[in-house]
Amino acid sequence: MARMTMIEAVRSAMDVSMERDDDVVVFGEDVGYFGGVFRCTQGLQTKYGKTRCFDTPINESGIVGAAIGMAAYGLKPCVEIQFADYMYPAYDQLTQEAARIRYRSNGDFTCPIVVRMPTGGGIFGGQTHSQSPEALFTHVCGLKVIVPSNPHDAKGLLTAAIADPDPVIFLEPKRLYNGPFDGHHDRPVTPWSKHELGEVPEGFYTIPIGKADIRREGSAVTVIAYGTMVHVALAAVEDTGIDAEVIDLRSLMPLDLDTIVKSVAKTGRCVVVHEATLTSGFGGEIVALVQEHCFYHLEAPVMRVAGWDTPYPHAQEWDYFPGPTRVGRALVDVMEA
Repeated sequence: MARMTMIEAVRSAMDVSMERDDDVVVFGEDVGYFGGVFRCTQGLQTKYGKTRCFDTPINESGIVGAAIGMAAYGLKPCVEIQFADYMYPAYDQLTQEAARIRYRSNGDFTCPIVVRMPTGGGIFGGQTHSQSPEALFTHVCGLKVIVPSNPHDAKGLLTAAIADPDPVIFLEPKRLYNGPFDGHHDRPVTPWSKHELGEVPEGFYTIPIGKADIRREGSAVTVIAYGTMVHVALAAVEDTGIDAEVIDLRSLMPLDLDTIVKSVAKTGRCVVVHEATLTSGFGGEIVALVQEHCFYHLEAPVMRVAGWDTPYPHAQEWDYFPGPTRVGRALVDVMEA
């Protein structure tokens, strides 16, 4: 089996999807000739031509608006917003148009678009290249939201997203593009070529949207995370020696509530980890669901570890970033509660 970085896996997903279906088109800022700022679309224009992979003006609203029109016409656009921080001009198109087409037309129209966005911090990108806006999308009825944590899942989920008849927000943790970052910024990063989840089938395959993955089985506490925080959670568990069960959500909307409930009912304790700011973050929704469905199983309050309620601070990145020390402290606290 091939070994791929997440960049290569994302590119492969678009490649096999374009090969299987002539209606799949890829466009965005610099995605054509240049191959994308992170090279996720490199070579696609050469292989499929300028009508199926092309560059756009710097106009996020125009990119998504054009994608919606193409989808209504019968195409399947997979577009790139260069950084998730730049999606705000397109938010109206996503929430007022793309998310509502099926509802407004009583099912006569769908909107099969995928909007890819590099997300999260850990790359010294500062306040305008490090945001994690997933909660702004999970709150909108009609949007599906995916956050992969490794190359194998990234390819399988992206091929599933491109084939899906409804709009999908596909958030790619840019800190994971080249290796499984565990939050220890002072240590060398293991490349995906040396990680088991760097093994990616070269052909077409899908991973069901809405199904979480148990990355580590345990009995003492459930840790719920997604994206980069999956690796941080695993590192914290190793550092503390606590027998934690680590769930990689993969899909935030739809959410695999059954896996969460089954795990928390078993362990009786729960810690939720995400990189986005704490207040109104997606972790609050998870905590509410755990309380609602697992109240009589809980042995301690559910805890959250998240970013600060501030703009992403360039000078204090590793204090803001929920690293293994902060997650480990929460694990100890919930076990002692």
